[in-house]
Amino acid sequence: MRDSEVLPGTLAVSILTYNEEASIAQALDSVAGWANELFILDSLSTDRTLEIARQYGCHIAQNKFENYATQRNYALDHLPIRSEWVLFLDADEWLPEALKQEISTLIATSPEENGFYINRRLIWMGRWIRRGYYPSWILRLFRHGKGRCEDRAVNEHLIVEGKAGQLRNDFMHEDRKGVTDWIAKHNGYATREAQELLNTWSAPGYQEIDARLFGTQAQRKRWLRYKVWNRLPPLIRPLVYFFYRYIWAGGFLDGKAAFVYHFLQALWYPLLIDVKYLELRKQSQSGAGNS
Repeated sequence: MRDSEVLPGTLAVSILTYNEEASIAQALDSVAGWANELFILDSLSTDRTLEIARQYGCHIAQNKFENYATQRNYALDHLPIRSEWVLFLDADEWLPEALKQEISTLIATSPEENGFYINRRLIWMGRWIRRGYYPSWILRLFRHGKGRCEDRAVNEHLIVEGKAGQLRNDFMHEDRKGVTDWIAKHNGYATREAQELLNTWSAPGYQEIDARLFGTQAQRKRWLRYKVWNRLPPLIRPLVYFFYRYIWAGGFLDGKAAFVYHFLQALWYPLLIDVKYLELRKQSQSGAGNS
């Protein structure tokens, strides 16, 4: 719950975890001693994640995982955050010194914006996956009380009241778990994505970012999803996407690591979503026919 006493110009870093012993030290090393508050919201890990986090003096809370949006909003509602600013960081992400200096300088000036997009740089198999993926702007830094996660089970975005700006320096996404864990994790993501394709979003109070062709990168991607991607034939659209990322956008120029990543993330993963979506749609139609 929000403490009534806000500390101006201060920053809290909030990290969601579940069995992140391979990556969490990398994330905490990059923010410990810099952020004013460190929070871990854990989804009942069974490995050494919390043991490692305690070595950094983190405030640790646990909550059973439902989806990322619900978990992020739980953190905002229930963690004793007193800082004026909040930075959401994933356990497999870290901040370089240039970005930390930029953020420190920014929040000390009390900017008029209530949120800031930061460009994410993906490091895969030790290589920066640039073409076909970068830039990737994500709103992660915001004034506490002015931002909230939209109601999506996966690929969720923060919605911020008022103006939002952009930072110059990147943050890093460097997964240290390996491809086996990546595949298992994205198998779960694919199930949520497939389920969302069947939803109508009629729940009262549902919130989602605006889908705009000429808006932010996130709004433009959402517009393309609704107006283009969802209208393409399932099982065919992953091939189109892979061709765009790997050939048209020049992903092949980044070497072997880029081929592996684009094959998995731009072809295998959306194909898996489509297969699960078609399966769920068939089950739904069969159930409706039997009722």
